[in-house]
Amino acid sequence: MDQIRYLKTLALLGCDQKPIKISVKDLESDLEASDKTISRNLKLLEERGLIGREVGPSGQLIQISPTGMKLLSREFADYKKIFHVKEHIDLDGTVVSGLGEGQYYISIDGYMKQFQEKLGFKPFPGTLNVKIKDYCFDLRKRMEEFPSVRIDGFSDGRRTYGASDCYPAQINGICGCIIVPERTHYKMDLLEIIAPVKVRETLNLKDGDEVKVTVGEIC
Repeated sequence: MDQIRYLKTLALLGCDQKPIKISVKDLESDLEASDKTISRNLKLLEERGLIGREVGPSGQLIQISPTGMKLLSREFADYKKIFHVKEHIDLDGTVVSGLGEGQYYISIDGYMKQFQEKLGFKPFPGTLNVKIKDYCFDLRKRMEEFPSVRIDGFSDGRRTYGASDCYPAQINGICGCIIVPERTHYKMDLLEIIAPVKVRETLNLKDGDEVKVTVGEIC
């Protein structure tokens, strides 16, 4: 099954925004498949967590899940790479203190080696935390359509460490990355920024200072 094709077809029918009532017949012409094949593949998409659906006698309500939308966003990002589409977005926010976890996780060998190999720099062991303004939420969602670098999860034999996506970003002339851990309860309004230097100290920032973070291939 070409799951991207199915997700794209459902998104074009509005299933990316809300649950839409759709019958298998509605999908036949676009997907060029039999009723039986479409029904089987929709069930597979549901089992994989890519869509949610509620089946009834007159059809089914279908909505693409956040996981499914993320898959579409990555596909879109790949096409922008192919066609050399470069763009950026500006996210306004306020510097806040973190819990100190950034320093611990970034320093772990399994992550640090990947940062150096894949990002091309050795991050300062810590993150700059920026809480974005409410009016930037929609732009923050768009960020996931941008090209990113995958930092793979791993196990050290004692515990398992999750994967992350890194988005190239710049703050006041300092190039780095926004790191987005692949975890269920990640706060969408918080940016965790890694860079080769201690950004807070280099830019003389303190909690409450307002900053602009530019996301995109600009460094």
